[in-house]
This record gives sequence, C-alpha cells and structure tokens, in this order.
Amino acid sequence: VALVSASKLQAAADGSGYTLKAMPYGKSMGLCQREPFYDQVSAAFCSGSLVAPDVILTAGHCVRTQQACGTAKFLFNFSYKSAGDNPVTFANDDVYSCKELIHSVSVDPGNLDFALVKLDRPVVGRNPLAMRTQGRIGDHDPIAVIGYPKGLPVKMAGGANVRTNIHRNFFVANLAPYAGNSGRAVFNENTGEIEGVLVRGEQDFVFTDAGCYVSNVCDNGGCRGEDVTRVQWALPYLSN
Repeated sequence: VALVSASKLQAAADGSGYTLKAMPYGKSMGLCQREPFYDQVSAAFCSGSLVAPDVILTAGHCVRTQQACGTAKFLFNFSYKSAGDNPVTFANDDVYSCKELIHSVSVDPGNLDFALVKLDRPVVGRNPLAMRTQGRIGDHDPIAVIGYPKGLPVKMAGGANVRTNIHRNFFVANLAPYAGNSGRAVFNENTGEIEGVLVRGEQDFVFTDAGCYVSNVCDNGGCRGEDVTRVQWALPYLSN
C-alpha cells in the first residue's frame, strides 16, 4: 500500500472514487533524462503492507503521531497496468483512512523504527501478508522489497541479501530501494514471509556536471547498506 497525503486525493462529486494529484517524477526531482522511470508520476511519501484485515505495517518515521496518521491516506492499486497508462484514478475500495495509530516508534536508542495503523475498515479484495513469527533471518538469506520508491507507482527490487545480521533490532541488506520505500516490508525470497520493515539507507542520488541528478550506484559490499527493523518487534502490538 502507498501512503499519500490526504490533500493529494480528490473525491469525485458523485462518490464514485478518487483522483490522485501526482507530480512528474523526473522533472520534479531534477533528474537527468536517462534515469529510469523519468516520465512516470510520483505521489507517495512512504510505503506499507497489509498484515491484518484492517492493519498496516509501516515505518514509525512515516506516521509518528495520531495527528500525522489522520492526514494520510492508504492507497492500494497505485501501479502501472500497461505502457502509457496514467495511474491517477482509484475506486473507493482502493482508498482507506487511519482510524487509530496502534503504535509508533522511530526515536529509539536501539534504532527501532516501525508503526502499526488500524484502518477505518477492512481492506476489500486483498489478503494480509505472512510474517516471520519466530527466530530470525539467516545471515545471507535472499531478500526483496516491493514499494513506492520516490513516490513512484509500485516497483520491486530483488536479488539482494542480508549483509549484516548482528544487531538485535535490525539487519542490514544490500537492497536498492530509494526513499519513499520507507515502511515497506522486506520479504524472504525463500519463504515469502515478511522479515522486517525498511527504515534507513544510503543517499539516493548524486549531482553531475550536467546539472542534474543520477542514481547513486554502489557495489554489493559498498556504501552503508539499507537498515531493516526486524518484524518481531511489531508482533506483540499486532496481537493486541
């Protein structure tokens, strides 16, 4: 699910759905035209995942307070269906509001960062995702992330692995997710289960002599890696 500001969604006068106010990605970010997805739209500020019929798991820094949660909308189906598509119209069953911020933490000595949001109603037509409920991910397990990098319609980044697994509250991966993917579930490619929540990472872009930005490219062992809060810390709040 994409987290968008409520102000970006305009309800249809006849109550039939919503229109999304999206920005042109490449131009609004000052990117070089060779950057992937340059001509697509951008609207989301964070990502999330459905983990119960009416509960979203995301990053704590995405929704720090009940007030912040109330100004967000939770948008499903923000994706390209075909080339040249313009994904800015949505049905009522694609759009949900925050009823309650169950728990949020982001300023923590142990670098915990996650939030659970109860929606205004159960999500229609989608099943909650499975999560790891015991133990921890293996030291070099393959992982993938699906989310809304830089607010773009949904993208997948796979072919990654756990890089550092020594921290109690999070692990480090060599994912390439970009900001906007904060809050998105990181999946174990062996089991399909959620292992954690993407929360911190490397600088996304670097400025070039051409006067525009390009993606910051790191090799598998380079840069700082991406931090993923372990899902185990969210489970007690979900069971309540």
